Amino acid sequence: MSTGAADAAIERLMALHPKGYDLSLERVTRLLGRLGDPHSHMPPVIHIAGTNGKGSAAAFSRALLEASGRLCHVHTSPHLVDWRERFRLAAEGGGRLAEDAVLAEAIERVAEANRGETITVFEILTAAMFVLFSGHPADAAIVEVGLGGRFDATNVVAKPAVSLIMPISLDHEAWLGDRVELIAAEKAGIVKPGCPVVIGAQEHEAARDVLIDTAERLDCPLFVYGQDFLAFEERGRLVYQDGNGLFDLPLPRLPGRHQYANAAAAIAAVKAAGFPIGQQDAERAMARVDWPGRMQKLTEGALVALAPKGAEIWIDGGHNPGAGAVVAEALANEEDRRPMPLVMIAGMIDTKDQAGYFRNFTGMVRHIFTVPVNDSDSGVPNDELAARAAEAGLSAEPVASVENALMLLRDGWDSAGSPRRILISGSLYLVGEVLRKNGTPPQ
Repeated sequence: MSTGAADAAIERLMALHPKGYDLSLERVTRLLGRLGDPHSHMPPVIHIAGTNGKGSAAAFSRALLEASGRLCHVHTSPHLVDWRERFRLAAEGGGRLAEDAVLAEAIERVAEANRGETITVFEILTAAMFVLFSGHPADAAIVEVGLGGRFDATNVVAKPAVSLIMPISLDHEAWLGDRVELIAAEKAGIVKPGCPVVIGAQEHEAARDVLIDTAERLDCPLFVYGQDFLAFEERGRLVYQDGNGLFDLPLPRLPGRHQYANAAAAIAAVKAAGFPIGQQDAERAMARVDWPGRMQKLTEGALVALAPKGAEIWIDGGHNPGAGAVVAEALANEEDRRPMPLVMIAGMIDTKDQAGYFRNFTGMVRHIFTVPVNDSDSGVPNDELAARAAEAGLSAEPVASVENALMLLRDGWDSAGSPRRILISGSLYLVGEVLRKNGTPPQ
């Protein structure tokens, strides 16, 4: 965990201001006004919303821009290990996480401008992002929505170069609504009159219809997955196609078939934002794209050393039923390539549909070890989480930690003696803890 000046500044803010979200644009708009409206002096913004796939879309967009020789800032949330992961500044040869002193200075400047008034830490950090990104040269800024869209603190950019909306499913119902149409309406809040809109692959037709209706009502140039662009695998290659032709590409470095549609959405968005992309640019991007903590395979580190010999260890921070579905599909593909018994180590927080997440793995996972999520106040106790897995029809038991689960498997938990495929998942908090303990944090 980070222990520098930026971390200390954020910890002071967290002691002063309420945790979590308070969806409104009034406070952040007022604060940005005191700072000289840095959000109005940004490079072209690729604004990304959605329930699942936002981070992957940001990673693909960054890879595409950098492969074509452009400089881009990237704002994502939450972070896994270090707060600086949220603030990637453009640099020759690829972006770099903001230096500790640079981020700390921006945060202190924003906190001083806030004058101690009621605000959330996320809003302060969002304002710090605008200060950083407007003050450093770049060709583009990729900005991921924190929660929802309409009232998210990032949604103060009046004219984004493109609004990209990724797959929508049920999540954060307490804030966004309990039907996909309501959630889609909140996500569609990032759509601005006359600005291009790209709609990624949507599982729910009702959500897709809301997004299309919003874009058409606001007279936006509109590009819809499956209608104006698409991607598919052919002979071990990824084919991307839109109205201007096609790219014949290597499969993305990020595993899972769901990444084909994510890559396609990013290509469409970068092009809609006004950045031409060539065949060679897209090829380089597919080979270089990186997104830690999402279907990431761990091959070395302290935790890997505790696992059974020959085991595969995968980590994924997906935490809702929609994310569980794509993870299950990705693991099914791995099983087709190399059959191995699947065991899960899971930790989740109490705002998620735990049983709904687990149901995706029915018939796939042999056993689930449930663990506490130590880095969140909202972690579900491991015995309660085991009960939720049992409700989904799966074999489960609580253990004290990821380390305990790995050692149980190493020491012949079921006397099978064969290598295991181990999935550690259910929460980004858990994945961050694993990466930290393993000694392999995002760079």
